[in-house]
Amino acid sequence: MARKPDGPLRKGWTTGACATAATRAAWQAMLSGQFPNPVTITLPRGETPSFALIKAEAGDGWARASVIKDAGDDPDVTHGAEIIATLRHGTPGSGITFHAGDGVGRITKPGLPLPVGEPAINPKPREMMIGQITELATEFNVAADVEIEISIPGGQEIATKTWNPRLGIVGGLSVLGTTGIVIPFSCAAWIHSIHRGIDVARATGRVHVAGATGKTSEAAIRTFYDLPDEAILDMGDFVGGMLKYLRKNPVAHISICGGFAKLVKLAQGHLDLHSSRSQVDFDKLAETVKQCGGDTALQDATRTANTAKQVLEQCQAENVNIPELIARQASEAARATLDGASAVEIVIIDRDGAIIARHSHGDFDQFRPSMTQ
Repeated sequence: MARKPDGPLRKGWTTGACATAATRAAWQAMLSGQFPNPVTITLPRGETPSFALIKAEAGDGWARASVIKDAGDDPDVTHGAEIIATLRHGTPGSGITFHAGDGVGRITKPGLPLPVGEPAINPKPREMMIGQITELATEFNVAADVEIEISIPGGQEIATKTWNPRLGIVGGLSVLGTTGIVIPFSCAAWIHSIHRGIDVARATGRVHVAGATGKTSEAAIRTFYDLPDEAILDMGDFVGGMLKYLRKNPVAHISICGGFAKLVKLAQGHLDLHSSRSQVDFDKLAETVKQCGGDTALQDATRTANTAKQVLEQCQAENVNIPELIARQASEAARATLDGASAVEIVIIDRDGAIIARHSHGDFDQFRPSMTQ
């Protein structure tokens, strides 16, 4: 994750807000013959941002407008992308229809907020665009029969940096945003993606999913269980966001895989594992060392350690098996959050991706290929 800048952070606009602005500009040009520039829209919570147009083109029965997405100070992969709306008159009575242009994905798996086959333009952005179309149609006393095509040049390549391929959204990006505003470093999009990953897993009949803190842990748990893409949740530091959603939308079995330091934090009750939002309590960790049979000198060394990795290495040198106890404590913390909704397993790996501890409540060996062949 990118480093959060110092000082006040500038908010930005979602792809949904940008698509709505471009849509309003193009529709207004079709009705009045002129593009508003800048174009102003009203967001769901009442804000009224204005957007400068990059494209403003029109012909017989169509118009096209675009804006550049400004995500503010958020490290959003779509920051700087051009969001294009091309509008055409629909057949009488057809209403408002949505279409995926270049760089916008299409849904191929169930479990997402839209049916399979639909363009990946989420419900809230659609609602925002419908509102703008309807408002202007009423003002100009015309029927709101219009085709809206959203394009994002380069979107297919950008989408490889997102969860879209894993969620079964092919061909490009999703048009997202519930409020229209990007809150810098809120990580709302990441948590939203975790939730959609769970939805897809449930809709495709998965009974075992795995949350991973990073690439190394993802590779380890994927290999251990031979898991497909739709069973892997890119949990990152947001174990709480994943577990709380699973509590209400359960999958039968959840494995949580990560490094020792991250899972020490979960064992100590933290549900956000990012270094800026939670820290290892080394006094508590010293108590854990004591429970594992570590002597007074090892306990004292733990209290003054700089990192959890240092504690792990000291314990391993003394043949004190602390990873097993941390895995058990972490599984108990996860179970408390899940409130019995799912069976849970903790898998701790070292820096090379080798598994050094597993603890589960439930039968997880049933999912191992070597156990079922």
